[in-house]
Amino acid sequence: MKEHFKNVYRTLCVENWSPLIGGIMIAFFVILLEMWYRPWGIVGGLRNWADWVFYGLGLYEDAPPHPLWFSSSVLNIGFLWGAFISATLAREFSLRVPPGIEFVKAIVAGILMGIGAALAMGCNIGGMYMAINNLAANGLLMWIGLVIGVRFAVKYLYWEIEHLPSGGGFEINLSKINPLLAILAIIGLIWAGKAYFGSEKDMGATLGGCLILTAGIGYAMHRSRLCIVNALREPYMSGEAAMARAVIVSLLLTTIGIAIIKLAGIRDEMAYVTPTFGLGALVGGIIFGFGMTVAGGCGSGSLWRVAEGQLKLWVVAIFFGLSNSLVRHLFSVY
Repeated sequence: MKEHFKNVYRTLCVENWSPLIGGIMIAFFVILLEMWYRPWGIVGGLRNWADWVFYGLGLYEDAPPHPLWFSSSVLNIGFLWGAFISATLAREFSLRVPPGIEFVKAIVAGILMGIGAALAMGCNIGGMYMAINNLAANGLLMWIGLVIGVRFAVKYLYWEIEHLPSGGGFEINLSKINPLLAILAIIGLIWAGKAYFGSEKDMGATLGGCLILTAGIGYAMHRSRLCIVNALREPYMSGEAAMARAVIVSLLLTTIGIAIIKLAGIRDEMAYVTPTFGLGALVGGIIFGFGMTVAGGCGSGSLWRVAEGQLKLWVVAIFFGLSNSLVRHLFSVY
């Protein structure tokens, strides 16, 4: 019995899942999330946090929604929480410090991702993955833009390898305290979910469900290390297509599931169909695709890497949110 429990624990919490299993599990949680309240997204939560930074600095007049009561923010909190639980259960959370040039690349890549997501009104998740799932044509255009951007970025990366070699980074190993962090994170998630569901506010139970479901997405994505950058980049760089197949299967499953939800009238047929079909989705996709490839993580891929302690992606996420907030603010003003 004890050995059986160890094997189950190792399979669910320690060993990496195949990308295909990850894609299927993510599709399951994404469908449930849209049925529960709304489609999944990443950039809206990052922008909300950045809006608070600029509001605190006095650059914005109006206070943004509270991060704990704004659904886009809660989706990101849940996603990070789930990915952190996955990382700590597997003793994979450590602070990973890259070479100095990688921090420069992180800043530039984050800014490009913010601009691209502003033009497309969504990152690779909201502007492409969820758009396609919701039968929105702008998602297909952003997909094309992402592919073009990735191709340009791959050419740049080959040039960088040849002309700008850099030294290795270092790691601050925290594996010894990972089990304690995992226990605290699990207890914290249960407490937070209970607090939302027990709240007297109108959105309490709704946001509680969003928190738990996106924690499931974050957990599955980290365990399978599913990343759309990898799916679009590796067929060109190494010929490896396992991640690309997983993303395609995930897209097919979620598209079918969400189509059923819309046909059943649970969600309006125009839900999550944004008016960016055309240059917004295409150009935004190109810029975002280039940025995410240089960053080494897409919108969701950056966040689960944040949760396992990759400092480069912390910088990417910060500048991604800040630049997206500024560009969207300029759009609203002018």
